[in-house]
Amino acid sequence: MTKLKLGPIHDDKPVKLTVELPADVHRDLCDYAAVLGQQTGQDLEPARLVAPMLARFMATDRGFAAARKTGSKANRKKADPSKPLDTDHG
Repeated sequence: MTKLKLGPIHDDKPVKLTVELPADVHRDLCDYAAVLGQQTGQDLEPARLVAPMLARFMATDRGFAAARKTGSKANRKKADPSKPLDTDHG
């Protein structure tokens, strides 16, 4: 069986976010949900995969980690979590 990067999807208190996906990305997301559902025995809605996929992507992005590390801790504490981290240091 193919090993996917995502495992079982856990329930968590969500924050509502609306996104538009290109049709081909949506088809791939639906296919991924079907394969993951077969592997985990869960009936998964494709939308439930978006958050764990984004989390996995950001967790493995070295450039993002480096930019985050160079940011001021004081600025992060005051930052509005609904706004993106300013990584433009130029």
